[in-house]
Amino acid sequence: MTQLLIRLFVKNYQQADDPAVRTNYGKLAGSVGIFCNLLLALGKFAAGTVFGSIAIVADALNNLSDASSSVISLLGFKLAAKPADNDHPYGHARYEYLAGLAVAVMILVIGVELAKSSLEKILHPTPVLFSLVAVAVLVASILTKLWMAAFNREVGRRIQSTTLMATAADSRNDVISTAAVLAATVVSHLSRLNLDGWMGLAVALFILYSGVGLVRDTLNPLLGEAPSEELTRHVHDKVMSYPGVLGVHDLMVHDYGPGQRFATLHVEMAAEQDALEAHDLIDNIEHAFWKEDRMHVVIHYDPIVTGDAAVTDLRAWLGEAVKTIDPALSVHDLRLVPGTTHTNVIFDCVTPPQFHMSDLEVRQALKKLLARRDPKYVCVVNMEHSFAAIPHDN
Repeated sequence: MTQLLIRLFVKNYQQADDPAVRTNYGKLAGSVGIFCNLLLALGKFAAGTVFGSIAIVADALNNLSDASSSVISLLGFKLAAKPADNDHPYGHARYEYLAGLAVAVMILVIGVELAKSSLEKILHPTPVLFSLVAVAVLVASILTKLWMAAFNREVGRRIQSTTLMATAADSRNDVISTAAVLAATVVSHLSRLNLDGWMGLAVALFILYSGVGLVRDTLNPLLGEAPSEELTRHVHDKVMSYPGVLGVHDLMVHDYGPGQRFATLHVEMAAEQDALEAHDLIDNIEHAFWKEDRMHVVIHYDPIVTGDAAVTDLRAWLGEAVKTIDPALSVHDLRLVPGTTHTNVIFDCVTPPQFHMSDLEVRQALKKLLARRDPKYVCVVNMEHSFAAIPHDN
């Protein structure tokens, strides 16, 4: 069914990296979510009202919130597809994140309301009528939600959408909550214990838990979360695969929404290399990132002296020695400025976020390292703070 829907409603579905195709995938997922969740909400609400089950009504409202979420997701994909303009030169792709945040807030609100209704049912219980019709509605809901979880996971995987992956997880959670409601309905009938209010409260708490997780997941990219280890490793390995590249550092990634990632980084290359050749290589790397990864990359060229044995040896030694201070530290852009009485050792040292040592403490430790290496060495270090945990191969 999933493949059939994709073929029918997504033109050029094989080209998932294309922004227009990606938007069509999102619209399809939103439309399917609206249709399925509305049907489930209507069926459960009717069954819960007729047979007096607050747990089934709670589950119906959960599906209604999912339908509203799908509406917002659909709107988010449409707005995110708007092209860049003078006021928004980086595009509008963050609308997808905002849509996810709105969905999460709605889930929290509905969870609070369900908790209130369930507590009222616990304090003032009323009989729940057992019916095979209600059981059939819940079983159909479980099967539908299992398919929706698989559908959203597949579409989310194809277009690399955190919003749809979250929707898939939400559908999976709905399977669990509906199964709990079904179990309460059957147990209450067989044991004559009124578990309806308690199960409604459990569903409400589960909805609240999911809502909090969704808020966190959608807020992180809006607040500027660090790029994943997988992404930084990919950037590092891809750049280092080009002949002539000696090192990569100072990576910064800005996420303006799916398909709108911008990155800057420094690339070390031999200072003796022809400048035009180095510039051409950097252009090729930048173009490759856009063509193959849909990432806007700007690269700064750092010339490294490779013909001076003293500089080469000291660079290799310091790269290892700095790890004795802390394995998280790294150095780059080292050069020597010799004089009659001393030699300035100029370099940059990178510390990770929330590092346990102050810049002054790191400077003092580096000065001691170089002094032990050679008393004539004067440490001239520029302290930098990492914005991405890019690998450093010293």
